[in-house]
Amino acid sequence: MKRIVWGGMLACALAGAAAAETLTLEEALQTVAAAHPDRRLAESDLALSRADRELAASRQDFSLFLDGSLRRGRRPAGDWEPDNAGRVVARKPLLDFGRTDQAIAAADQEIAARQAELINADSLRRIDIMARFFDVLVADQQYAADNEFMTVAYLDWDKARERFELGIGNRPDLLKLEAHYQDWRERRNASAQRMRSTREKLANAMHRPGRLPTQLVPPALEGNARAVPDYESLLAWVMEKNPRVQALQAQLAAADARLAAVRAERHPTLDAEVAGAGYSRESSTRDDLSVALVFNVPLYQGGRVDARIARELALKARRAAELDKLKLELAEAVLATLQEIEWLRGSARGAADKQVEYRDWALERARAEYELELKTNLGSSMAETQVAALRRKQVEYRLALALARLEALSGGSLPPSRGAKE
Repeated sequence: MKRIVWGGMLACALAGAAAAETLTLEEALQTVAAAHPDRRLAESDLALSRADRELAASRQDFSLFLDGSLRRGRRPAGDWEPDNAGRVVARKPLLDFGRTDQAIAAADQEIAARQAELINADSLRRIDIMARFFDVLVADQQYAADNEFMTVAYLDWDKARERFELGIGNRPDLLKLEAHYQDWRERRNASAQRMRSTREKLANAMHRPGRLPTQLVPPALEGNARAVPDYESLLAWVMEKNPRVQALQAQLAAADARLAAVRAERHPTLDAEVAGAGYSRESSTRDDLSVALVFNVPLYQGGRVDARIARELALKARRAAELDKLKLELAEAVLATLQEIEWLRGSARGAADKQVEYRDWALERARAEYELELKTNLGSSMAETQVAALRRKQVEYRLALALARLEALSGGSLPPSRGAKE
């Protein structure tokens, strides 16, 4: 009967949900690859980098173009005559002394950076989905506990009201009990709203807007028992494997390649050219077909090259500063996460376990007293037991998220756990 009542309350709290469904954590995490806006942004950045790479490589492509002019010319002691010309020119760059090679190298490094950013985006989405999933589970259990407390408060007030109508008791005590009931009613209603809002956020995190799951299956979280490395070995691993570190390192390498490409603008170029031409006026100095090697030697380019070099140096300095700042943040994040894991596995889990043990004992005693009609606090004991169980589950949920963050910082996998701490 209690399960039936709970199911009805849950259905009422989720009134308006578009499509009811049962969801496991594994199924939720499978949506990481869905077309969420965060992932699409990372994918678009990667596509832009690949397009830039194709553009850089195209500098060595064969080109074919039409070159023509419409003109009139006047000979000495003669009239104005047409002197039109048309050429079909085929040209292929042969040597640009590093321009194209360095531009391609820079583009390749940008692609590597964007791929690392995509991995990081997926890791962040995975953590977000886990957090939203756990929020729903917590909201459900908090609603159940608040509803139990509200029911107890209502029964206390209702009994006092019946006694007051019979002339037993006083009005201030009755008003106090009613205020107590209204407080718990307000908390219960707020919990009901959180049940809906947390499901909405979970659906959006999975990129399933409007598809709110009615029932979530609590996960076993067997991975919470895994070993974690010590701080020093883990930090070295993170500095090597972290996708954001890898992205910035690739961008620094891209900056060096772009600098080399810009400096190569001072070097000559050599092209091969084949042209077929037609003219409206015959001349012995003109060729209908020609083959040439065309070279270009820059003699003076003003401040253009120097300005581009200065810009690339500034961008490189910015990336280097971002990398140094990131490494400081990662060192703090790794330490804070390891400390959180140690605290959760130690005092937080132990305290929650003892609270559950005590509440189980108190519930059994309250049930026995209720059966003997000595006390009527069974409802409160049941609610307190639910609160203790919720506290225990919250410890495991936080531990699972902390371990997931540690994996994300480590690029998806932790180093070997030799000498690790449980």
